[in-house]
Amino acid sequence: MASAPAPYPQQLLALALGVMGGLVAYYLGLPLPWMLGPMIINTVAAMLRAPVAGPDALRRYVIPIIGVMLGAGVSAALFDQIGAWVVTLMLLPVLLAVAASISYAVYRRIGRYDPVTAFYCAMPGGLNEMLILGGEAGGDERRIALAHAARVLLIIVFVALFFGFFLGVSSGGQGTNRWVGLWDITAFDYLVLGLCAVLGALLGGWARLPAGAVFGPMILSGIAHVTEIVTVAPPSLFVIAAQITIGTIIGTRFVGATLAEIRKDLSLSAVASFLMLVAAVIFAEVIVLASGIPLAQAFLAFSPGGLTEMALLTIAMDQDVTYVSLMHIIRITLVIAIAPVIFSLTRRGR
Repeated sequence: MASAPAPYPQQLLALALGVMGGLVAYYLGLPLPWMLGPMIINTVAAMLRAPVAGPDALRRYVIPIIGVMLGAGVSAALFDQIGAWVVTLMLLPVLLAVAASISYAVYRRIGRYDPVTAFYCAMPGGLNEMLILGGEAGGDERRIALAHAARVLLIIVFVALFFGFFLGVSSGGQGTNRWVGLWDITAFDYLVLGLCAVLGALLGGWARLPAGAVFGPMILSGIAHVTEIVTVAPPSLFVIAAQITIGTIIGTRFVGATLAEIRKDLSLSAVASFLMLVAAVIFAEVIVLASGIPLAQAFLAFSPGGLTEMALLTIAMDQDVTYVSLMHIIRITLVIAIAPVIFSLTRRGR
């Protein structure tokens, strides 16, 4: 049975804190301020037992918009680069095996989680999918949910800081080289982009595409931009609004958890996430040497964050959204498809 939606005042308070956190982070010059700010301030609010709640209902509206944004980065010239992506596709399953093994060791050996819970906490897949699979296998659903919420939060923080302080890449949150104002696109552009969002979300659900709410709109938007039916991205203000919404939802994932649970899950996830990112950097360096793809893009493609969050991060950092988002879609698909099989085989082995 679905849980009742949180009271609107609590959701509005979380969003207000998110906007405030975004503004503070922006004026402090933090990398990716419009996502990091809301995440941090709402995580603190949740730990302090403030009456906040995630505006989860808004997610269904901002996710298709993000898909349209991703599709706006598709051009015919990108198809010439597909050959360079082969090395990434070949190494991706190897990285997933390494990252999952490292993470499993952290949750099993250090956290002392039971094997089922540790396994599904360690899998670098989507939170909802791993929660469902882990629950069906008999794992502790609360720990699995907190582990993946902590992973997404910490990966975004680590990656943003890595870009800002090691690669020297930062962004004010527009996600494009040029600010696109609300009045910079025509009514026809709004109509086409809106249809890509709505019909794409329906297509993704009907076809049961992986991450369909993002992938469906991305496909239709990509077709519209490659054929030059439209040639503009959605307004930059939408990018900021999407980042604030997603950041707020991530931060409020910890509402209801005890301080001991949050401390333990954040600590374990920090260790696991850091080690997985070290592996991602090493594999990204191999990609750079083998195919010439820039380190920033290879690193984003291999960072085990959530698809939506990594897509927003990629947009904000002005990187190749098609390459990065495609790799994350394949990653999540592989994990969802293979994780139950591997789990079953290991159980039989025992």
